[in-house]
Amino acid sequence: MTSYLLDSVILIDHFNGHPEATRFLLENRRSAALSVITRAEVLTGFDPVSEVQARAFLNHIPTHSLTVEDADLAASLRREHRWKLPDAFQAAVAINRRLVLATRNSRDFDPARHAFVAIPYRLRVQE
Repeated sequence: MTSYLLDSVILIDHFNGHPEATRFLLENRRSAALSVITRAEVLTGFDPVSEVQARAFLNHIPTHSLTVEDADLAASLRREHRWKLPDAFQAAVAINRRLVLATRNSRDFDPARHAFVAIPYRLRVQE
């Protein structure tokens, strides 16, 4: 069974009502985790009242804190790939914990270049 580190876009899609994201989360609820970076990014998008519900949801997903090893690897990845620091941390957490980063951010995280990345779904175009 593949274990996933959820990127913020996956959770944001879920909270925005995209069934593709909700389906992915339900199918992988026992093998998914998030980082403190993702938690902060996701919670930033809520007003104080809605944030209570969002926190309750996120509390059911195991959350990885950052370590010195994550910081060191993130610095190296940021230099190498010119990623923004939050993206470099996401990659470092996934790599250091042997998780697959589930994201839709194929611009920065092209699965053809990065073996630790998966694009689990594409959003359907609204008609």
